[in-house]
Amino acid sequence: MNLPNKISCVRIALLPVFIFFYLATFIPCNYLIAGIIFAIAAFTDFLDGKIARKYNLVTNLGKFLDPIADKLIVMAALILVTVDGTIPNPYGIIISIIIIGRELIISAFRQIAAAKNVIMAADMWGKYKTTFQTIALPLLMFQAQVVASNWFSGTGLMVLQIINYVLIGIATVLTIVSGINYIVKNKQVLKDTPAPKTEKPETEAETNNEQK
Repeated sequence: MNLPNKISCVRIALLPVFIFFYLATFIPCNYLIAGIIFAIAAFTDFLDGKIARKYNLVTNLGKFLDPIADKLIVMAALILVTVDGTIPNPYGIIISIIIIGRELIISAFRQIAAAKNVIMAADMWGKYKTTFQTIALPLLMFQAQVVASNWFSGTGLMVLQIINYVLIGIATVLTIVSGINYIVKNKQVLKDTPAPKTEKPETEAETNNEQK
């Protein structure tokens, strides 16, 4: 296993640690710690990709591990900040359905493409989406910590909430745009290609000759 794949495994290993600290309200600053862990995981995503491309260490295992690691921790973070009301409902539920649904659809789309040996390159819309998610989610965790610890309230808290809701809103819009763009650019993947026809030998002798 090469270094980028090991880093992806570390990111997956951080997932239960992240969830534990977010839910461990008996630990001081648990939300803040969870946000820091999320930020570290996001940095490892950038790091393993850069190393893999720079040193030509792209492998099939890496292509499997990297997106799995990314999506697991993003989905977990999104569900956590929705369930505890950091993103007010029903907006949190709607945002979660959109973001998680998009990832499931694109994952299925990639499976179809892989079966047809079609390579689908990442585009800028997807990178913008990831960037805004990576910024918005840890800030929402910081917001949860501010509320839990009563660090500040009133105007300061309202400004933080507005910033966070705008960021996660932009991330949601980019999620929709990037998903649609991804499918439209690669719509040929959904086209059925007929299987090549094989002509049957006319006689048993021809069949025996072919088998030889």
